[in-house]
Amino acid sequence: MTPLTRPGRLVPGARVAVVAPSGPVPEARLEAGLDILRGWDLDPVVGPHVLDRHGEFDYLAGTDTDRAADFQAAWCDPDVDAVLCARGGYGVQRMVDLLDWDAIRAARPKVFLGFSDITALHEAFATRVGLATLHGPMAAGIDFIKNTRAQEHLRATLFEPETVRTITSSGRGAALVPGRARGVLLGGCLCLLAADLGTPHARPSARGGLLCLEDVGEETYRLDRYLTQLLRAGWFDGVAGILLGSWAECAPYEEVRALLADRLGGLGVPIVEEFGFGHGEGALTIPFGVEAELDADAGTLTLDEPALA
Repeated sequence: MTPLTRPGRLVPGARVAVVAPSGPVPEARLEAGLDILRGWDLDPVVGPHVLDRHGEFDYLAGTDTDRAADFQAAWCDPDVDAVLCARGGYGVQRMVDLLDWDAIRAARPKVFLGFSDITALHEAFATRVGLATLHGPMAAGIDFIKNTRAQEHLRATLFEPETVRTITSSGRGAALVPGRARGVLLGGCLCLLAADLGTPHARPSARGGLLCLEDVGEETYRLDRYLTQLLRAGWFDGVAGILLGSWAECAPYEEVRALLADRLGGLGVPIVEEFGFGHGEGALTIPFGVEAELDADAGTLTLDEPALA
């Protein structure tokens, strides 16, 4: 696994497009997020269908075609410097193959930000475009709107990425399996990585990578299913190390921890738990596609290069 192309950092006045590839977006939260972006001296523009709701399936932000069209237009607009997702939920898998990936690849590299359901787009950008992306708080997300730590880590990553070359766990950051490991960062929401298997943009394995895993609102047996599916598919073969983020609204953490140790401990690679990214409060921004070193004992991740060029 090799490092991916890093897009350029943002500067004051940069135009950022906000899109909704997944679930419906509450208007009040969107407006609050846009105010924060304007306070950072950015120029946010909102996709035409961001506030839509699907006529039949109310868990979708409009039709698959409209969500894909918003994303395509934002990415291929030469005046847009970054594309930020408004929220997650569900829906990316329905629209990701409607995108013109040749046109996306031909457009200039730009910042892409999101997490949760957006995992499927992170994987598509890695495999189809070779572009590094940011796993972090979204423009209409509660964490982005209300948590200063999440805001400031994202802002520093976007504008001054050299100041966050070393990312220190914002959680307990303990070593589930001690040691150091080097590799290219990848990952996201566990259930989406499992669902991606066999799709056109799925990578064959996490070989050579530092794999970031987190999830939300899942029963322990379902987490077991996702991990076991990935193990059976050989997707963990050759992984260099693992970072575990939040498991919000899952079972009590000791139960989840026991499962993670059972399913992942036998891989024989360093694993850090409760690192502080994902659906938890004050989530860190993690750059996917960048090479880094994990020190599981110290709870630190040191990037070889800044997240953005």
